[in-house]
Amino acid sequence: MTDLAEHARGGLPDKRQVAASFSRAAQSYDSVAALQRKVGQQLLAQLPGSISPARWLDLGCGTGYFSRALGERFPASQGVALDIAEGMLRHARPLGGAQQFVAGDAERLPLRNESCDLLFSSLALQWCADFAAVLSEAARVLRPGGVLAFSSLCIGTLQELRDSWQAVDGFVHVNRFRQFEDYQRLCGDSELTLLSLQTTPETLYYPDVRSLTHELKALGAHNLNPGRPDGLTGRARMLALLKAYEQFRQPQGLPATYQVLYGVLRKEVN
Repeated sequence: MTDLAEHARGGLPDKRQVAASFSRAAQSYDSVAALQRKVGQQLLAQLPGSISPARWLDLGCGTGYFSRALGERFPASQGVALDIAEGMLRHARPLGGAQQFVAGDAERLPLRNESCDLLFSSLALQWCADFAAVLSEAARVLRPGGVLAFSSLCIGTLQELRDSWQAVDGFVHVNRFRQFEDYQRLCGDSELTLLSLQTTPETLYYPDVRSLTHELKALGAHNLNPGRPDGLTGRARMLALLKAYEQFRQPQGLPATYQVLYGVLRKEVN
């Protein structure tokens, strides 16, 4: 049983489906990734000021936006960009930023022991069912004094969409996320020292529900969960969803709230 399974019956999507979905979204991702860029910039700002890695890893690099940012910030360093989605790597590789582009899984990193000084991962680790394994791999790959900085999503993300679907049917329509307390426990139980862990809500606004769902699809982050309905959503159910979501409308539009988690951990020097 994964650590997520206690709170999410059915667990996370099959990683092959996740990889395929994000591969398909490689060309459209950056056009709708304003929140992802904001979160990544916030995570960069939380890196310890003294850090000067000889080798860094962008874990879940996607289109390579932050691989390029890391390359600019640490021009004398060697960078590795890693993602589970081959399509993302094909998109990112010609744009540079890192010296190596590697297909791999955060729960089983294809890297040597103590080979990196910084692991940077923004909005990727929410797809990992076994977060304890992610932390264990980070501890293995980091050199003493090295840092893991990550952002992820907590339960309460897209709650407006989830609640609206719950008013329509009993299927799973919205991706599942861990509780903040689970992240606290898992980080506290890891081999790394927790420097900071906090959540910040970020709310986006849309003119209508279709704008939100089209954006999620363009990001590759639409519903892939076990328990989702098969086939196309019927017109009656879609109309019921639109009506339910309208109850959340604010002057700025229909809200979609993301509960963003930021964590920074360090591997101590023995």
